[in-house]
Amino acid sequence: MKKFIRNINIFFKLLGESFSFAYDSVMGDKFRAFLSLLGVTIGIFSIVAVFTAIDGLEKNVRNMFSSLGTDVVYIDKISWEAAASGAEGFKWWEFRERPNNTYEEFLFLQANCTLADKIALSAVTTAKIKQGRNTISGGRVYGITYYWNQISSFDIEKGRYFTAHEASDNAAMAIIGQNVADELFPGTEAINKTIKVGGFTTQVIGVIKKKGESMFDPVNYDDVVIVPLPFIRNMLDLRRSSPSIVVHKNPAADEEEFMAQLRMTMRSVRRLRPVQKDNFALNKMSFLDDALSELFNVIGLAGWVIGGFSILIGAFGVANIMFVSVKERTHIIGIEKAMGAKSVFVLSQFLFESALLAMAGGIIGILIVWGLTIFVTNQYDFTLHMTIGNVIRGVLISGLVGIVAGFIPSLQAARMNPVDAMNQH
Repeated sequence: MKKFIRNINIFFKLLGESFSFAYDSVMGDKFRAFLSLLGVTIGIFSIVAVFTAIDGLEKNVRNMFSSLGTDVVYIDKISWEAAASGAEGFKWWEFRERPNNTYEEFLFLQANCTLADKIALSAVTTAKIKQGRNTISGGRVYGITYYWNQISSFDIEKGRYFTAHEASDNAAMAIIGQNVADELFPGTEAINKTIKVGGFTTQVIGVIKKKGESMFDPVNYDDVVIVPLPFIRNMLDLRRSSPSIVVHKNPAADEEEFMAQLRMTMRSVRRLRPVQKDNFALNKMSFLDDALSELFNVIGLAGWVIGGFSILIGAFGVANIMFVSVKERTHIIGIEKAMGAKSVFVLSQFLFESALLAMAGGIIGILIVWGLTIFVTNQYDFTLHMTIGNVIRGVLISGLVGIVAGFIPSLQAARMNPVDAMNQH
């Protein structure tokens, strides 16, 4: 036991002395240390910046799709999976010939799809939005059913949402985006005021909380006017448009049973015979999640390749500097070994030096990325966060680069003959 403790003490003493030698060497030639730091800094900056950007992109894209609703099925003409995979025999023009969703089909699904928790339908058109002398030409108008805000979520900052009765009736009521409110009612309150939508007078009952424009959001709710779907039928022939039907599964229902019932209900309302193929597609959000995972796995691999080349350049820089350091200190190495220093001491001394250089460069690279994340998040509508995982990844990689890059020069120093080393100047 005493021998073990003594060996531990010797180890930590050796560790401390090696660190001290490494620190003195680094501080003794600051220019050389700077060159070594620069290569590793660029390398670690590249790899951490790439993965931080990938993480930010993935988070923003997933947030976009989460706004479309989770655990939902979109009834559409075209299969997302078939279109994305380029399945054999996929003919997009044939899919486009399929019939549009109708309001009657929506009502039929509501009455017969018992395994569904919520069913919503929306239609979109453009119309002139007017209030007094203030006019928005080509404003986007969404006609929705009651459950739409629970599936494709948006927050109301002022006022309220439609009641179930108002949403199913031809109620002359509207919920407007913040940009619409600012343009039609500059400096005044919009709630309970009237606007004209496509020539029809309607009362504003709510204002949507401002989100800001984003390349990742499919709908910019800041710029829309939302009305009950029966109201929009005054301006739009739903038979010639393609309303979106979205079905939310009952949490207690089995997914396979739910999908089977939904398919049979759609086939029933469209009066398809058993020999006829489906003329609709049931698109699950889970497909998009799987597709995103595959996409970002590929992007992550590309990130490793890009970062790997940058790290390799930094490693060569550290190795080159360490070879020079060993050559310059050959005489000192000879004196140390002549005084009884073991090869492992000399090896660890130079390994610590290279690791110290590399980790210092890595930390600088991480700090630069951290500063950039703050700048981008504050200046642009794109959220970036420096995750603990990326910080740990950067530190570990920089330390590993230092050890690997410095191993051969360190081994060369450890194997030197003390007599030959002392005779060199």
